[in-house]
Amino acid sequence: MRRALLIFLLFAAVTGLYAAPQIPTVNLTIGAPAEPKDLVNSLNLVVVLTLLVLAPSLILVMTSFLRLIVVFAFLRQAMGTQQTPPTQLLVTLALVLTLFIMEPMGKQAYEQGIKPYMDKKIGYEVAFDRAVEPFKQFMLRNTREADLALFYRIRHLPNPKTEADVTLPILLPAFMISELKTAFEIGFLIFLPFLVIDMVVSSVLMSMGMMMLPPVMISLPFKILIFVLVDGWHLLVGNLVESFK
Repeated sequence: MRRALLIFLLFAAVTGLYAAPQIPTVNLTIGAPAEPKDLVNSLNLVVVLTLLVLAPSLILVMTSFLRLIVVFAFLRQAMGTQQTPPTQLLVTLALVLTLFIMEPMGKQAYEQGIKPYMDKKIGYEVAFDRAVEPFKQFMLRNTREADLALFYRIRHLPNPKTEADVTLPILLPAFMISELKTAFEIGFLIFLPFLVIDMVVSSVLMSMGMMMLPPVMISLPFKILIFVLVDGWHLLVGNLVESFK
C-alpha cells in the first residue's frame, strides 16, 4: 500500500498533477507611500491595531464590567471564602454579563456606524461618532451629574448645555468614579448580613468561653448556607443587571 502511494506521488509530481503548495511572500520593507491611498491604508491598519491593544481597557471604562467585578470582589470578601470562586471565574462571569448588558448598544453601534463604513457609505470619522454614540448614551445614563461637573470644573470649562456637548475625555473618568461609587454602595449592602452573622457567632463563642476557636471557621458554613437558601446568585445578578439604566 505504501509503495503504491509512493509511486502515485512520484508519477503525479512528474506529470504535473501534484503541485507543491505556494508559500506567500511577505514584504517587510519600509518606504514612503507612492500614493495617498497607500498612506490611508497604513493609517487604518495602525488604528485597528491600536484599538485591539486598547480593547481590554475600553471594556473596563465604557461598559458595565467595572461595577460587576467590584461587586463580585466585595461578595467574596464578605463571605470570607478566600479564593472561592476563583478570580478567573468571577472575571469570566463579569464579562458574560457585560456582553449581555451591552448587546443592544453593540448592535446599534454596528448598524449605525460599522456596517455603513464597511459598505463605504460613510467616512471613518462619521462611522466612529455613530459607533460610539450608543456607548456614550449608556455612560451618560449611569453617570452622576456631580461627577461629570467635577471634571468640567477641573478643566475650567463651562458646563455642557446638552448631552451632545459632553466629550468622551471628560465622560470616561466621570463614568468610572460613578461606577466605583455605585459598586461600593452595593458592596456595603452585601457586607451587612454577613457582618451580622459574624457578630452573632462571635458573641455565642465568647459566651461559651471558646476564645481560642476562630469565629470565621464557624460563621463560614452558615454564610454559605444562608446565601444558598436565599438563592444569592439569582438575587445578586438580577439586581445588578437591573441597576443599569
